[in-house]
Amino acid sequence: MNIDVALLKKYDRPGPRYTSYPTAPLFNAAFTAADFRNEIVATNSPGTTADLSLYVHIPFCDTLCFFCGCTMLVTRDRKRIDEYLRYLKTEISRIASLIAPGRRVTQLHWGGGTPTHLSPEEMRELASALRSAFEFAPDAECSVEIDPRELDREHLEALAESGFNRMSMGVQDFELPVQSAVNRIQPEWVSRQVYGWARELGFSSINIDLMYGLPHQTVDSFERTVRGVIGYSPDRIAVFNYAHVPWLKPHQKLIHQDDLPTPEAKLDILKMTIELLTANGYEYIGMDHFARPDDELARARANRTLYRNFQGYSTKAGADLYGFGMSAISHFENIYAQNTKTLTEYYRALDAGTLATHVGYRMTADDHVRKHVIMRLMCDLDLDMESVERRFGIQFETYFARAMDALVPLEQDRLIERRGNHLVIVGPGRLLLRNIAMCFDAYLERLSKEKPIFSRTV
Repeated sequence: MNIDVALLKKYDRPGPRYTSYPTAPLFNAAFTAADFRNEIVATNSPGTTADLSLYVHIPFCDTLCFFCGCTMLVTRDRKRIDEYLRYLKTEISRIASLIAPGRRVTQLHWGGGTPTHLSPEEMRELASALRSAFEFAPDAECSVEIDPRELDREHLEALAESGFNRMSMGVQDFELPVQSAVNRIQPEWVSRQVYGWARELGFSSINIDLMYGLPHQTVDSFERTVRGVIGYSPDRIAVFNYAHVPWLKPHQKLIHQDDLPTPEAKLDILKMTIELLTANGYEYIGMDHFARPDDELARARANRTLYRNFQGYSTKAGADLYGFGMSAISHFENIYAQNTKTLTEYYRALDAGTLATHVGYRMTADDHVRKHVIMRLMCDLDLDMESVERRFGIQFETYFARAMDALVPLEQDRLIERRGNHLVIVGPGRLLLRNIAMCFDAYLERLSKEKPIFSRTV
């Protein structure tokens, strides 16, 4: 891939990550817990067989990483964690009672926070509660986010025994000055040891998370980290762009602005990373993700079955997503529903015998069209305009006249090409997927006039 740093800099601007469309800032309190319950019932009539994808949010961490953008809480109080798990099991049971019999879970993901902040026994109990409440497909993809600093081998044994076959391991950066600046001291040998345990225990796919744009990073220092991770030979590597949004995450003010790489240095780090990973056999999937050619993500992209949800890229398109825990998001049919973001409100809702929905959104027909277009561009790097016309009964260039005008400068900069009935993302356009998707976003102009809510695209 020819990477033009000057071109990337030209398009570096705030924009959504499009793990959903419409994006989360459109969610609102007009959509209630009662609405969510009614939608679950309406989409679970007898005989419904659509697959299920479950997300469980474990918000707790042992320490605060200053770069964190997640909904999380620092605690070492095991009673507090035990209380949360009791409520979590109540929510799981309450929603499971509304699901039509026979629907199978094909995907499970635990995120956080730090799921491995739970004890091995707590993990076994939570996994057991899920399997008692839902029917799991024999080949279900069960993944978990882990922090190597907070576990021993027994944690991984408990996960493997509970059916987990995939993991995503947080590393971010191996360099001590970087780790110190973000309050995440993680010696390289700790990561290597945990990775080795996971392989020994039979985890079929391991992803390692890195992050560029952190304080004190340079091209040379981050190259050492990337080469170190390549040496592990993980199936997937995610290289996230650090989103410095202290107006949304006040604890990020603990990161000194002057210690961050300049925008130019940050782009040079990205360029080096992409070139190094692709030279070592990893395929660029899109939006931060790289995978070995034989990995399911790479195969799904080749087969045009790749999907995108709140956990990033997925191979399980078509499954209805149900989220459990504070801040978790559900999505199926026409609706999004997000749980409350505080423990107090989460517990209060469940104590009242209702669901924990705080905000949500009901999609319009136009939303479905635009979601499909954005999804296919970000997953396939190619959009068949004629297939969109057939699917939705529209005339593409008339319906998307404003979007087509917005794409003209991107086409002139050779980020996207017209090839017959196809819009094909080419060259550096593959690094600017968010910018291309933004052309099709009906709400972006309105949201951009409000307070800053999005990270930068590069």
